Amino acid sequence: MSNTATEQASVRYLVDDVTAAVDFYTNHLGFTLDLDGRPAIAIVTRGPLRLLLAGPQSSAGRPMPDGAVPQPGGWNRIHLIVDDIAAEVERLRTAGASFRNDIVSGPGGRQILVNDPAGNVVELFQPAAR
Repeated sequence: MSNTATEQASVRYLVDDVTAAVDFYTNHLGFTLDLDGRPAIAIVTRGPLRLLLAGPQSSAGRPMPDGAVPQPGGWNRIHLIVDDIAAEVERLRTAGASFRNDIVSGPGGRQILVNDPAGNVVELFQPAAR
């Protein structure tokens, strides 16, 4: 079995507004719109990452048998490598993006967490120079 969908890593994010999410990922983070099923769902890709943006009308947004309703947000996140984290943060702040923290440095590099329009987290990561 060899097709594009099976060669990509897929992640599903629940979002409040599929159009706002598509705009964020395509206009600010370099994703390409591959499937437009708005208002229920859209699929965007960046390299080997296939991101399913599932709105309240999608099957992923339906209540569970116990009545719990799936919601966006949380701490799980996709991880995007960038060349210049300071420049990316400035560009995204200028565009109105909100961040959960400031840039932090660790042994592997520098990172920051940016929220998509629904509150899902995207980690921007600049690897340490080797």
